[in-house]
Amino acid sequence: MEPDASHSFEAELWLYPGEKAAWHFLTVPADISRRIRFFAGSTNGFGSVRVRARIGETRWETSLFPDKASGCYFLPLKADVRRAEGITTGDRVRVELVTG
Repeated sequence: MEPDASHSFEAELWLYPGEKAAWHFLTVPADISRRIRFFAGSTNGFGSVRVRARIGETRWETSLFPDKASGCYFLPLKADVRRAEGITTGDRVRVELVTG
């Protein structure tokens, strides 16, 4: 994996409705997803990739999850991150991801 590669982008928060819970995600743009996939090497379960993320003043560690249909990764945003930054479904937000 590329050592501590930083990727910044802006994306719209969207809701994926599940059977028992609703999950909020940002889609990592295709060009950044390709770069992350190329340098990821071995991945966690389901092809996920560990990252450090930042939106505004909120920083956390999480995993990106691959979407076969789009070829992009999805970044999950848990409720405490959304609350801390005042983000809701449909908002466009700037994200910084660090891999490695």
